[in-house]
Amino acid sequence: MFGYTIPLYMKMSPSDLSSYRRYYCETCHQLKSEFGVVSTSAVNYDMTFNTIIMNSFTGDCPYFDGTKISPVCVFKDPKADSDLFRKMAAYTILLTKWELVDDKYDKPSIKSSAASVILGKAISKAERKYPEYDDVVGKGFEKLRSMEEAGCSDAVRMGETFGRSLAFALKDIAGEQADDGLENIFTHLTAAVYMMDAVDDLDQDYLDDTYNPLLAGGKPFKNKMQFINDNMYEISGSLNKVIGDLQASYSALKEKMKCDVGVTDNIVYYGIPDSAKNVMLGSSLAKASVKNTFEGRKKRNASY
Repeated sequence: MFGYTIPLYMKMSPSDLSSYRRYYCETCHQLKSEFGVVSTSAVNYDMTFNTIIMNSFTGDCPYFDGTKISPVCVFKDPKADSDLFRKMAAYTILLTKWELVDDKYDKPSIKSSAASVILGKAISKAERKYPEYDDVVGKGFEKLRSMEEAGCSDAVRMGETFGRSLAFALKDIAGEQADDGLENIFTHLTAAVYMMDAVDDLDQDYLDDTYNPLLAGGKPFKNKMQFINDNMYEISGSLNKVIGDLQASYSALKEKMKCDVGVTDNIVYYGIPDSAKNVMLGSSLAKASVKNTFEGRKKRNASY
């Protein structure tokens, strides 16, 4: 698993931890079942959180059995018979596809191209099954590239623009019960992830000469930690804003949620702020890109 939308396990009750483990494993099982074992490389914390939120909001599958963790548990079948879970698996593959396409624009690499080939069958199947989601995600990345080409240095605005694009597909997955409150959560979560990603990648983007909105303003850069120290007020202010917006939109929706609220409370109020702290301290372990799993640029954090 990788990403920034991670629980703070020390603050979780045993029952909430058990529930999170069920989703953690089920996300992987759904990918394997629909798109093959290799597709499980795309499992990430952000999509797991989105699945929990939507499942709780819709009540689609309020309970399903958990999986006993083992070296071969990835080969086990899904426990939840749920269209929502199956659609989220496809959406995860399509998001991964477009992340890899975007990487080719930024800085093509042999390993990134290999990831596209390895996931090729899974991507083709997801494209055939859900062309509308493929189109929505692709257009979201096109908007980001347009803002990059225009030299946008507002990471929060870029993240929110991208988030609103992706929210269309996620609202459709949630079905007729989806509303603007759910869209707001997805939009602000994407903005928070985008902002943390921009901070996390400062050194690598500078060395690779790839686009980073925090570097687009032409500010002096020696290394990531020096840049963070020199721009502490601005960066921390942006992170606090996007996380505050996420928490406010989540709080407004909580009363409509039907299950696992303790899990999502932990992630929103403890886990994501802790991820932001780790990013600012330079100790983040899990960048949100499947390419980095293949390239080994970041450790995959699967501990709980």
